Amino acid sequence: MNTTNRPSGSLPLSILDLVPVVSGHSISESFHNSLDLAQSAEKLGYNRYWLAEHHNMAGIASSATSVLIGYIAGGTSSIRVGSGGIMLPNHSPLVVAEQFGTLASLYPGRIDLGLGRAPGTDQFTAMALRRHLGSVEDFPRNLQELRQYLSEDNRVGKVRAVQAEGQDIPVWLLGSSTYSAQLASMLGLPFAFASHFAPNLLFASLKIYRENFEPSAELETPYVMAGVNVVAADTDEEAEYLATSLYQSFLNVIRGTALPVQPPTHDMESKWNASEKYAVQQMLTYTFIGSPATLETKLRAFVKQTGVDELMVGTSVFDHQARLRSFEILSGLNIEKRRS
Repeated sequence: MNTTNRPSGSLPLSILDLVPVVSGHSISESFHNSLDLAQSAEKLGYNRYWLAEHHNMAGIASSATSVLIGYIAGGTSSIRVGSGGIMLPNHSPLVVAEQFGTLASLYPGRIDLGLGRAPGTDQFTAMALRRHLGSVEDFPRNLQELRQYLSEDNRVGKVRAVQAEGQDIPVWLLGSSTYSAQLASMLGLPFAFASHFAPNLLFASLKIYRENFEPSAELETPYVMAGVNVVAADTDEEAEYLATSLYQSFLNVIRGTALPVQPPTHDMESKWNASEKYAVQQMLTYTFIGSPATLETKLRAFVKQTGVDELMVGTSVFDHQARLRSFEILSGLNIEKRRS
């Protein structure tokens, strides 16, 4: 990892990109903005750049996740690029193995495969995507099948993903509940919790994962990454203003309205009622907004409280340059690693 612009001894920071579609701008522009952000992140010393599979959402353009991973990896040279995550119930394990084996062959030592068991969309779109409706419940079996295709031993298998066999493709389990924490601990895999939108079970999941962790060939000790939202700016006031685009995006989720990312507003109170405001604030519990000094204090406290090994950061702001600036500010903060 390029750490030349990160304070010595700092916690690894990574980026979660949903490839936001901004009101008044094209989807093509969203893709180019993501590559621009990834190239900046690489220079700033970020560890990973992950893209998330979401479908049927007007404000998110990352649905063809493996295609975009190739685009980002091809436009960068050292940062790890991966999925945060691929929603395995939507796909054949063989196809996922072939896609990520191809990516790992093209960009060796740089590809991560984060997997989730949720559909990443609404019920109707999930039905359009899935091979059969019971596939969410088949997640452990599908995971085992996928890992078999990735293994070197599968070279004697009847069904092969030849470009994937024996490749260096770390598999992560992602979750917003205790289910994936338990499974990741049993299998000895790294675990990422989606606390950036589902905060309630963060500490229960971390406890289950750490207490039940079984060392594996992939991982000797538990490794946890937590998702958080960060909006950084030169002043607290500017950051709070920029964050209103994030608030509006989550408000649209609650209302079931499909809109691109909206411009920030100085009058957020007129956009929501009291119950909607409460619901958004609960979903965004682990959202950190402010100037460098404010953020450093808040993020240090979060890392100390959770003991996480890495932060996966999402930043949803309307203006691309303001988004770049937010990640630039974050990269310069002194957030210490937890002590073993």
